[in-house]
Amino acid sequence: MSIPHLIMNASGVVQLVMLLLLIASILSWVVVFQRSFVMRKARKAHREFEDRFWSGVDLNELYRETPAEQETLGAEHLFRAGFREFNRLMPKTRSPQAILDGVQRSMRVAWSREEERLNLHLVFLATVASASPYIGLFGTVWGIMGSFQSLSMAQQATLATVAPWIAEALVATAMGLFAAIPAVIFYNRLSSESSRLLGKYEDFAEEFHSILHRNLQGRSDSGND
Repeated sequence: MSIPHLIMNASGVVQLVMLLLLIASILSWVVVFQRSFVMRKARKAHREFEDRFWSGVDLNELYRETPAEQETLGAEHLFRAGFREFNRLMPKTRSPQAILDGVQRSMRVAWSREEERLNLHLVFLATVASASPYIGLFGTVWGIMGSFQSLSMAQQATLATVAPWIAEALVATAMGLFAAIPAVIFYNRLSSESSRLLGKYEDFAEEFHSILHRNLQGRSDSGND
């Protein structure tokens, strides 16, 4: 008795469970490949921008070189948001602390947007990972219920009477695990990668904030002279 034969001859409820698990598995793999591409692109963008930032280039020149904010990623997004706010506040206030607070707020908003972008659809993977075994278990329970019903109506209890029901129940369990296991593995992997990148963005924001602080301190000292 082949698995395709079991699936085709399963009860309607178990077939519905299997279809739901198959769709969840396909969608989770789509999310895995799409998110993996996003993470790889984010890692590359961060590496390239940090190389440019720490190469000694003038910050005004670097700001002019960066594309529009909608097209920037990661640390470059934080830099553009922070430096734009820095240039906006410089002519308006003489308080270095007010300028730095404004820069910090802008970078915090940019960081939150990067967090949302990196973690997009990961909740779906977590949902598939946690719900699929229970959905498969529901199909298993339904199949076992069918086997008991067939036993109650049979004149003679034989293995051939209950085997198809038990088999389709086990197939539902296997499909639940088939959907859940990759979702768990890649959710943990992608979440870890996202946290690592967000940590790098936060470190960059702190370093950039310190650079602007020293810049303002130098201007203040030269003004006092």
